[in-house]
Amino acid sequence: MGDLLQRTTAGVVAVFAVCLAASPAFAEEGEKKLFTFKDPRITESSGLAVSPTLEGVFYTHNDSSAAPTFYAVGTDGRTRATFRVQGAQARDWEAMAASKDPATGRGVLWFADIGDNLNGAWPDVSVYKVMEPSSLRNATLPAVRYRFRYADGARNAEGIMVNPVTGRLFVVSKEFSGSVYQAPKKLRTDRVNVLRKVGAAPIMATDAAYAPDGTSYVIRTYFSATVYRPSGESIAKVSMPELKQAESIAYTSDGKSLLTGSEGVRSPVYQVALPAAALPSTRPSSSPSARSKAVASSSARPAPAEGLSPRDVLIWLAAAVGATGVIALVARRTR
Repeated sequence: MGDLLQRTTAGVVAVFAVCLAASPAFAEEGEKKLFTFKDPRITESSGLAVSPTLEGVFYTHNDSSAAPTFYAVGTDGRTRATFRVQGAQARDWEAMAASKDPATGRGVLWFADIGDNLNGAWPDVSVYKVMEPSSLRNATLPAVRYRFRYADGARNAEGIMVNPVTGRLFVVSKEFSGSVYQAPKKLRTDRVNVLRKVGAAPIMATDAAYAPDGTSYVIRTYFSATVYRPSGESIAKVSMPELKQAESIAYTSDGKSLLTGSEGVRSPVYQVALPAAALPSTRPSSSPSARSKAVASSSARPAPAEGLSPRDVLIWLAAAVGATGVIALVARRTR
């Protein structure tokens, strides 16, 4: 069955590639390669975050079947420190986020063990909260583990984000009809926290991130990214560079550009400029009190589902072909 799944997966990826080739080429204006991961241990960069307190430092971690480890990387792509998360599991780490503790100003890193390709393989999923180290030296760091389940049933997810104004954690599911899920305002360690759907997400979302000023968030798919207001209203769609397997997204510290990465050895990280409509200076009030009021009044309203673009239709068709192939192969093998 493992060989069957591998062959079928390869077929689906091939169909995706055909769809991508048939679609219009990505615009290259406003994008540049920032660096390439040079550490041979970084083979499946799945999460990406900019350090909230250390200039020129980026964090990443590998995907499933890896140790609970993350890497601090400089602007030259070289690893500056390696950290292990004490007592953590790494069933399927798919995303990370960074925020600041409002009381101390310390950086906070969040690691999401939320991958679930069987949509129900795990009774719950976990997110680990780690205080950002003050110095870049190899170390084992303590973590707080929060367990979660979805109010409407288990599902696969690859994106998390933390609103910097409210401190609220969100999970974005990776589905053909994806959703944004909101965590409770106060997270508990003594019981499973419930994630509740508050909005729609694009087809097959692979990551998400909140802007540093809290007035927008972005959701990445395999082929593009969409910027939203906290209410879920779409602000702009952003073309992304062609990558081997687009997995991660983050905002730059000034909120004017996006960073995006891919899986693979020596994978690149690109910086993509945001369009004018999504820049911090063009969004509503920049005062902290006004932002807090705006976010509080809009963050719980469901986002309207977006219409499918021609590229999305192609992805749907590719998925249908892949699913048909799975059914046919399984049927033949089980006769």
